[in-house]
Amino acid sequence: MRAVDLSTHPGHLARRLQQAHHLLWNTMVSQETTSPQFAVLNALTAEPGLDQRTVGERVGLDRSTVAEVITRLLRRALLDKVRDPRDGRRYLLRLTEEGVRTHKELALRTVRMNQVFLGPLSDGERQTLFGLMRRVADAAEALRVPGEGATSADG
Repeated sequence: MRAVDLSTHPGHLARRLQQAHHLLWNTMVSQETTSPQFAVLNALTAEPGLDQRTVGERVGLDRSTVAEVITRLLRRALLDKVRDPRDGRRYLLRLTEEGVRTHKELALRTVRMNQVFLGPLSDGERQTLFGLMRRVADAAEALRVPGEGATSADG
């Protein structure tokens, strides 16, 4: 049997892209705050007062991963958790002042990092890449087992 050409395997290319993104993230954005943690901060910047389950849905993290990410952000005092006045069983999440400051700083850094990451592409190629990636990601969502979300090892 012959070796396969891994340059035609989307999973292999996706892993290579993820490795490059991880390296750039740690170098240009933050070694302390992971990309999934930033995604949670970003979701709560856009929609303060979401519950944990909804935050996970917004950023594509499964229940256990979003729970771990939120625990870390609470420990770092970047989030506050308050009981939902309409449903005492739920907690709502909001950014603390430090969380707002951290999000703002990281958001600026992500812009610069993405310019480097996507530097080899023209504006048109970037739009095409994003469109194709969204189509594949959206189609993959339909393949999930109900009740399971995307996972991330980047807690």
